[in-house]
Amino acid sequence: MRRVILGLVGLGMVAAVAWVAHARLQEAASKPVRRGASLPVPVEVAVVERGSIAHRRTFSGTLAARAEMVVAAKVGGRLERLHVDLADTVTRGQAIAELDDDEHVQAVAQAEAERAVAEANLGEAQSLLDIAERELRRVEQLRARGVASESQRDAAKAEQLARRAHVEVTRAQLARAEAALEATRIRLRYTAVVAAWRGGGERRVVAERLVDEGDTVAANAPLLRIVELSPIVAVFHVAERDYAMLGVGQAVSLRTDAYPEAVFEGRIARVAPVFRENTRQARIEAEVDNADQRLKPGMFVRATVVLDRVDDAVIVPDQALVRRDERDGVFVLGEDGSTVHWRVVVPGHREDGRVQVRGEGITGRVVTLGQQLLDDGAVVSVSADRQVSRQ
Repeated sequence: MRRVILGLVGLGMVAAVAWVAHARLQEAASKPVRRGASLPVPVEVAVVERGSIAHRRTFSGTLAARAEMVVAAKVGGRLERLHVDLADTVTRGQAIAELDDDEHVQAVAQAEAERAVAEANLGEAQSLLDIAERELRRVEQLRARGVASESQRDAAKAEQLARRAHVEVTRAQLARAEAALEATRIRLRYTAVVAAWRGGGERRVVAERLVDEGDTVAANAPLLRIVELSPIVAVFHVAERDYAMLGVGQAVSLRTDAYPEAVFEGRIARVAPVFRENTRQARIEAEVDNADQRLKPGMFVRATVVLDRVDDAVIVPDQALVRRDERDGVFVLGEDGSTVHWRVVVPGHREDGRVQVRGEGITGRVVTLGQQLLDDGAVVSVSADRQVSRQ
């Protein structure tokens, strides 16, 4: 019995101690913690920079050939030979295909024969004119001596005029025969298809072959599509907010998925003077040197352009920005190194994890980690300093 009583007394004492401890814990939890008056808040800070920062924008675009043309046959016929194929290099004036020319060779021979006939007719007409002119002179001499009559003179004169007109007609026939001969010769030359273009470089590349040897093609039927690959053109579109900051000659950096580690430099060559009504965007064309022809038309690219640059800017890390009461700001570490002060700022350009800020008293160091626990004047414990990263 005695043991039971002692056990009950012990349990009562344990319960009383537990109740007192619980009450004290609740009282401690209900008391507000005064920041800055108790334990300092651990934070990380970074040095505020002054320097240059750029406003860059990256646009999605597509590569396009600077120039392209479709090589077509000017005359119809059977394609006998094709001297180039897909991806082959073509120089200006190079013969790239040959058509069957048998009919055209025969047409030239026939035209030459017709010209020869016209030349013979002209010679005959000229001889008859000479005879008529001699006859007219003889009749005029006889008329002067009173031997020939006026009617004989008129007949001789009419004959002379008729022969002269016949000479002019045969000369015209000869000119027509020569023109026909030249036309047949031109058509014969057209059986050798030549890649000729104006402007640009001396070399282009076959982008597409549209026929095969042995095909019968019609006049003006396309045979090949050839493109100029250097320089190549990057085409992208910009909205109104960026349009005013772009101009001809501005530098552009290109990246493509085909060469993820490479950066290709170019310059804006053309800025469209109008916007598309359906997208409210303007077309921008940048030319990029492509001597090694790694870049191909149709590739997807990302074009980065520096729209603006500030040379003497106050720069802090992105992580330093905090938004409180609908305002942006930073916590600046005081001169004592143990308290922080809230400073309202206006963010500006962003680049590589850095941001330009405008405001009063942004010097020294700013908090980059731990701001959620801070108020103006809070006591802090600086765990690390770091410099604003540059790239």
